[in-house]
Amino acid sequence: MLSIVIPAFDEAKRIRPTLEGILRFLGTRNEASEILVVDDGSSDETARIVESFAHPALRVLRNATNQGKGYSVRRGFLEARGDWVLFTDADLSTPIEELDTLLGAAHPEADVVIGSRGIDRTKILVHQSRFREFGGVFFNRIVRLVLRLPILDTQCGFKLFRREKCALVFRRQRIPGFGFDAEILYLARKAGLVIREVPVIWRHDEATRVRFARDAVTMFVNLFQIRWNWITGQYRSPV
Repeated sequence: MLSIVIPAFDEAKRIRPTLEGILRFLGTRNEASEILVVDDGSSDETARIVESFAHPALRVLRNATNQGKGYSVRRGFLEARGDWVLFTDADLSTPIEELDTLLGAAHPEADVVIGSRGIDRTKILVHQSRFREFGGVFFNRIVRLVLRLPILDTQCGFKLFRREKCALVFRRQRIPGFGFDAEILYLARKAGLVIREVPVIWRHDEATRVRFARDAVTMFVNLFQIRWNWITGQYRSPV
C-alpha cells in the first residue's frame, strides 16, 4: 500500500487540481493507496475542498492552529498506513508521475529515496530567481558541511520513505518548520538507513510558501540545532 502525505496551509486555490491529478494517476495503478492532506490551520477553504471530494482513499487531518510544514509532514507520516509513504508539496512542483522514478530507485534495499534538483539541473523546467537558486545551492553546501550529509538537495519536496524502517526517525523529529527535511535525512543516516537521491522534474511555483528572507535564517539555525540535539542526546527518545 502507498500513502501520499500533502501538507497544506491556505491552499484553496491549488489543492483541487492537485488532488484531481493525483487521483487520476492513482487510478491507473493496481496497488492500494491513500492520500492524507494535513490542513495546517488554514484560514481559507482548504479543508472543505478536500472533504468535498468524498473519496474513500482521501483523508484530511486538521491541525487546530498553524504548526509548520515539518509538524504536518510528521503527523501525516505517523498516521499513514502504507508500506511506502510519499511526501509531496501541495503545488506538485514535482509531477506526481515522478513517483515511479522514486519507486524504481527504492528497490531492492533503499529505505529513503529523495527527489533532487541538484543532480541534473536540466530537469528544472521553471527556475527560481537567480538569488533564490544561489541561496538554495549555498544552503545545501552548509548542510553538507554542518551535518556531513552527502546529499546535493535536501529541500526538494518530493520524498519517499519505507514506513516500517523510518517510523522511529519521524517519532524523533523535533523541528516543526522548513528545516525538518535536513533533520529527517540526518536522523535516517545516523540510523544506518539507505538513502538514495535521484533527479526529478521540477517547476518553481511563484506561490511558494517559503519566504527566503523570512525563513532562511531559521533554517540555518536549525542545522546547528540538529547537531546540538544529537550531541546532547536529545534524539535518543521519541517526542
